[in-house]
Amino acid sequence: MAEMGSKGVTAGKIASNVQKKLTRAQEKVLQKLGKADETKDEQFEQCVQNFNKQLTEGTRLQKDLRTYLASVKAMHEASKKLNECLQEVYEPDWPGRDEANKIAENNDLLWMDYHQKLVDQALLTMDTYLGQFPDIKSRIAKRGRKLVDYDSARHHFESLQTAKKKDEAKIAKAEEELIKAQKVFEEMNVDLQEELPSLWNSRVGFYVNTFQSIAGLEENFHKEMSKLNQSLNDVLVSLEKQHGSNTFTVKAQPRKKTKLFSRLRRKKNSDNAPAKGNKSPSPPPDGSPAATPEIRVNHEPEPAGGAAPGATLPKSPSQPAEASEVAGGTQPAAGAQEPGETAASEAASSSLPAVVVETFPATVNGTVEGGSGAGRLDLPPGFMFKVQAQHDYTATDTDELQLKAGDVVLVIPFQNPEEQDEGWLMGVKESDWNQHKELEKCRGVFPENFTERVQ
Repeated sequence: MAEMGSKGVTAGKIASNVQKKLTRAQEKVLQKLGKADETKDEQFEQCVQNFNKQLTEGTRLQKDLRTYLASVKAMHEASKKLNECLQEVYEPDWPGRDEANKIAENNDLLWMDYHQKLVDQALLTMDTYLGQFPDIKSRIAKRGRKLVDYDSARHHFESLQTAKKKDEAKIAKAEEELIKAQKVFEEMNVDLQEELPSLWNSRVGFYVNTFQSIAGLEENFHKEMSKLNQSLNDVLVSLEKQHGSNTFTVKAQPRKKTKLFSRLRRKKNSDNAPAKGNKSPSPPPDGSPAATPEIRVNHEPEPAGGAAPGATLPKSPSQPAEASEVAGGTQPAAGAQEPGETAASEAASSSLPAVVVETFPATVNGTVEGGSGAGRLDLPPGFMFKVQAQHDYTATDTDELQLKAGDVVLVIPFQNPEEQDEGWLMGVKESDWNQHKELEKCRGVFPENFTERVQ
């Protein structure tokens, strides 16, 4: 009999719950259709919006904090592997081995302590903070259902009162159900009206506490880690002093192409052979894009015997009027040059590539006057920037520069960009240039990683 009674109670509860769900669904349909009014509380709805926003922000913070902890753990593992590698390569007879091993142990302990404190002071606090949201969220949903029950009971009671045939017994029962539904709803509503604003305001203190804990732990961690790193650096400096003769040397990138100057010489000889009997070409007509004269700068010293008989001597820098005539285009045409001038120009072109100066075409004593750095006496033609050697470099080919640490090199472009190997530059040592002023004898290639740009 007890079993039957228990089953009967269970069946009754199920029927009651089903009836409640049907009544609520019917009430919501009537409210959506506008056939029944709905009790609203704008202040409470604002609190619910704040609650949902707070839950979203907290969930994101928890996710990002877990990602941060995973990264700390990954860094711990990577640091541990690196220290293990150092311990393996640190030979027993090297000084400071015991200190290096102790530093590695302390490094591992420091990472573990940092991770554990982050879990205790940040992640667990985060979990506790978010642990209160599911219960409140469930109560908000239940409060919504009770509100629908209250509206349904109120509408049922009102419909019985306005009916033509009034049944006092039904009206009394409906009123009793309305009072009961209203009491249940108001109890839940009052509690939530107090808890939701308090929960919303608590977020400020929680965020402050969480991020202060993370920042403080990270600050202390890096302070302790910097001390360990400094100790490790001292151990390695001591090792370097004892084995200073076996220091690591910087190596240049391998050159994949053949010697640069040998190709240039073959090309130059092949270019000069058929050109000996040719006459200088006449200049293009004025106004054409190619009308700008090509200035060939010859830094070779003039022969002691001077120019050939009948040749026009070059102008002196102290003759500005005559120099301005040359700049103005009054120099004789190429076809009218004397034999000495033709020979001198051919000699200059064979020793040095042409430097085209577009803005200041005048030449005096073989230098471009008024031009940019490409034509100044103190810098080689085409000068781009200066570098300083940081390490010694021993040349392995005749077209390479021999460098000592501290040498300043004036970098110039390759005549043919295809000749340039990756990681190599063309230049002339500043000391050689100041002494000889001859690119053909002084220039060479050098590895870029042995130098540092200074200008």
